[in-house]
Amino acid sequence: MPAQASAPTEAALAAPPEAQETEETLAKENQVDMRTEETRAPTSPHKKSWLVRHFSLLLRRDRQAQKAGQLFSGLLALNVVFLGGAFICSMIFNNVAVTLGDVWILLAVLKALSLLWLLYYTAGTTRQPHAVLYRDPHAGPIWVRGSLVLFGSCTICLNVFRVGYDVSHVHCKSQLELIFPVIEIVFISVQTWVLWKHCKDCIQIQTNFTRCGLMLTLATNLLLWLLAVTNDSMHNEIEAELSALMEKLSGNDTNSCLCLNVTMCEVFRKGYLMLYPFSTEYCLICCAMLFVMWKNVGRRLAPHAGAHPGTLPFHLHGAIFGPLLGLLVLVAGVCIFVLFQIQASGPAIARQYFTIYYAFYAAALPAMSLACLAGTAIHGLEERELDTFKNPTRSLDVVLLMGAALGQMGISYFSIVAIVATRPHQLLNRLILAYSLLLILQHMAQNLFIIEGLHRRPLWEATPEGRAGKWEAEPPHRGSLLELGQDLRRASLAYIHSYSHFNWKRRALKEISLFLILCNITLWMMPAFGIHPEFENGLEKNFYGYRTWFTIVNFGLPLGVFYRMHSVGGLVEVYLGA
Repeated sequence: MPAQASAPTEAALAAPPEAQETEETLAKENQVDMRTEETRAPTSPHKKSWLVRHFSLLLRRDRQAQKAGQLFSGLLALNVVFLGGAFICSMIFNNVAVTLGDVWILLAVLKALSLLWLLYYTAGTTRQPHAVLYRDPHAGPIWVRGSLVLFGSCTICLNVFRVGYDVSHVHCKSQLELIFPVIEIVFISVQTWVLWKHCKDCIQIQTNFTRCGLMLTLATNLLLWLLAVTNDSMHNEIEAELSALMEKLSGNDTNSCLCLNVTMCEVFRKGYLMLYPFSTEYCLICCAMLFVMWKNVGRRLAPHAGAHPGTLPFHLHGAIFGPLLGLLVLVAGVCIFVLFQIQASGPAIARQYFTIYYAFYAAALPAMSLACLAGTAIHGLEERELDTFKNPTRSLDVVLLMGAALGQMGISYFSIVAIVATRPHQLLNRLILAYSLLLILQHMAQNLFIIEGLHRRPLWEATPEGRAGKWEAEPPHRGSLLELGQDLRRASLAYIHSYSHFNWKRRALKEISLFLILCNITLWMMPAFGIHPEFENGLEKNFYGYRTWFTIVNFGLPLGVFYRMHSVGGLVEVYLGA
């Protein structure tokens, strides 16, 4: 027996070394498999599933609470807008039961409540610990905040002119009317300061109260815009005073309320009429910024979302023809603007100045449309891939761009109907018809070009897959994010430096973008600072009536100005992305 037992041992010892290593490897693998099964059996099915269920339940509850807060605050804003809209419509259709003073009282109450919340948000909510852990880098770009300050300052000046006009008529007006412009001046000043300072906030505490405050303020601005669009009482009062003044100069007595100081009243009247469109622009910008803040309440950003890695500064990069042609359009637009303003200061505007104005548009709009179509075709030939990832800021930009385009397009369609129905054969009416058709085509082509450009991935931006692969390939260590950003910036700048000398498509996109930027600045400047030939030429006003056409123009023109301003921001992004 001992001899038999020792036989396998001797055989094993006598085996070659390769066979012994193979047997040892198999034994180690069997031990590893047995340990894996032993450790996997007791821990996998119960503990891991419990953690998954627990965290998924917490995330689900957080999402449900966020949705409930958004729903409640949205319903609050909807009810406030419906209440204010009912007051304004009642004032329009039944001026005896509901007067303009009643609407002003309601808006004064809403302004006071919104003002209290704005002060509380600035002095209370944002000063608490862990209130603002994140700031949205895409919200409130400098051109939006600059427009906010510009239009807010003009709206404050508008109310100052209104106060001066009311003071000059204080002998035949109620002194209570002086309170409402003063309240609006305070409200606009505080709101502009708060939006400038906190438009990027992603608030993390008191979320439901903050959402309700933002929606209340947004509804107040929306009602102010609706009242400015539909209320023509001040314009009627100015026209009635001018008619009464002419009758008095002709020797007829009148019982109308006349100004005590004719010179000062003329200054207040001209200033009010020139700055009136700025109030509607200001309300629209505030609504857009407040909506972005409302969307950012409770939002948590990724660590790398706080900066733009390798964002390029704005340089011409050798673009020549686009800036030159754009400057030519800008100079021509400034000359026409000055001529039109000089004529508008007189008693009536000659028809040849309307002809020059519409002829300028008939020459500029086709060039802009062709540039947009050429840029869209070049986008289709590019090597850059589409950016299909979800981007709330880009989605909002697209919605605002499409929504703001409806203003001028709506006015154009009303003008086309009025011209075709009256069957005019004069040169001016033909120019107005061509202007309306070309404006619609230009809006459509430009929207297509900008939206296509915004959905192209910029050359300086790293792809999310590449960034994710970098994080998976390297374990996170101290300074890895900074090193990653520096590597991306060096690689992007090197690629752009070598690529810019050979790609004609990128250069053409830059030329087109610069040309459209200057053209849109020109078309923004002319209606924003007092040129309103749509209301002055008399064709549509005689066809639709003063009240109806006043509402249409006051609804469409501010949206048109906002569209041009928003298009400039979108075109700058397209230019930088190219």
